[in-house]
Amino acid sequence: MSTENEGNAVPPAPSAPPVPVASSAASPQGPAPEGGAPTAQLPPVPQDAPAVAGQGPMPAGQGPAHPAGPPAPAPDGSWPPPPATPTYGDGGAGGFGGTGGFGGPGGAGWGASYQQPAPKPRSGRGGLVVAVLAAALVAGGLGGGLGYTLAKDNDGGGSTTVSASDGSAAQIKRAPGTIANVASRALPSTVTIEAEGSDGQGGTGTGFVFDKQGHIVTNNHVVADAVDGGKLSATFPDGKKYAAEVVGHAQGYDVAVIKLKNAPSDLKPLALGNSDNVAVGDETIAIGAPFGLSNTVTTGIISAKDRPVASSDGSSSSKASYMSALQTDASINPGNSGGPLLNASGAVIGINSAIQSSSSGGFGSGQSGSIGLGFAIPINQAKSVAQQLIKTGKPVYAKIGASVSLEDSGDGAKITDQGAGGAAAVESGGPAAKAGLKPGDVITKLDDHVIDSGPTLIGEIWTHKPGDKVAITYKRGGQEHTVDLTLASRDGDG
Repeated sequence: MSTENEGNAVPPAPSAPPVPVASSAASPQGPAPEGGAPTAQLPPVPQDAPAVAGQGPMPAGQGPAHPAGPPAPAPDGSWPPPPATPTYGDGGAGGFGGTGGFGGPGGAGWGASYQQPAPKPRSGRGGLVVAVLAAALVAGGLGGGLGYTLAKDNDGGGSTTVSASDGSAAQIKRAPGTIANVASRALPSTVTIEAEGSDGQGGTGTGFVFDKQGHIVTNNHVVADAVDGGKLSATFPDGKKYAAEVVGHAQGYDVAVIKLKNAPSDLKPLALGNSDNVAVGDETIAIGAPFGLSNTVTTGIISAKDRPVASSDGSSSSKASYMSALQTDASINPGNSGGPLLNASGAVIGINSAIQSSSSGGFGSGQSGSIGLGFAIPINQAKSVAQQLIKTGKPVYAKIGASVSLEDSGDGAKITDQGAGGAAAVESGGPAAKAGLKPGDVITKLDDHVIDSGPTLIGEIWTHKPGDKVAITYKRGGQEHTVDLTLASRDGDG
């Protein structure tokens, strides 16, 4: 399904992209719970947790959706830690809002852990979903049959109906620019992705045709289970199914590229828009497979821009993802992850990746659903990442070379006294060091963007490319200073 993030406590994560510190504690992303669908949720940000600025993503949200388990292992020093507890589709009261609201007493929610639903339910919950849907279908069949019988019995009873004269539905043309027209053009270029790991665990998500060579863009968490020896397939709305393989994936950006095997020659890539030109209030159209219901189209508007979001699958071993997201109220649910967010003309402006949702379940499954707070990765960033993955198979991240606190003080991103794993907070010879930044400095702006926390700084840094020049505004001893620096780079997710 899709990636939605919901309330969960998040451990320390990097805010400014410093150089990753090698750590033996690093471990692969844990498998998604059965019956879950990939959709990230927004977990809370841990207090006083140092994070490497611009290095790795870090999830945040509010209350855990499930009882806390045993203490989590020490975080990987080379990447910001993920939410303390998993929030697969079953978020608690926390997240963006909750009892304390965004950054309120209840806990600050920066993102949410995503959940990956299994293509075929294998647990009690999954079975319940199927049972409920089946019951609804049977009821619909009975209703139709009963209606026909009553109409037949009452034939000639004096009631007369009038039929429209515009012919069959197939003959009706939808004008360009209408939602129906946009959907009819975009649907043939979207796919439902099924990923299964070597252990049999997996989930369902969405993707869209990126080029005529058979590359499909989706979320990293959608295909994560199939990265090492798993199975991957993509099914088009016409029912044609193709085996696929992962070309490259970027955990930090939550972007992945897969390629169809024996791809057809008539693929039609979706047109990519310019996410920088998106305005609050613009119409949006989301396509995906919410709760496994493939080829679903929903609509809404752009509710906000540059929304800082951190997401992860909630496991203690997974790394988090950061984005400066497009927020939309278009209905996005588990299964929509990786699907396109389109503008009114049908151009892709984002990749649906996360949601903040209430704790109530969907379809009787206990799985969280949309409450109108969806988040998408801006397509300008996703396009650049996808092209890099196709070219080299590995992502490249921009960094400033400093570790910042993930504490949600609201005052900015504070450079910590010590970096992750005992490393220096300011990398020797890195961009921050060359610009004169020191431990204790509080970064309040990156160019014209206000920085109110470490996660916000990471998201903003990652909207840039290595080599970009940015202006950093910071406070030291009550005095404000502004310096220019050139972002350095870090290759890969390691």
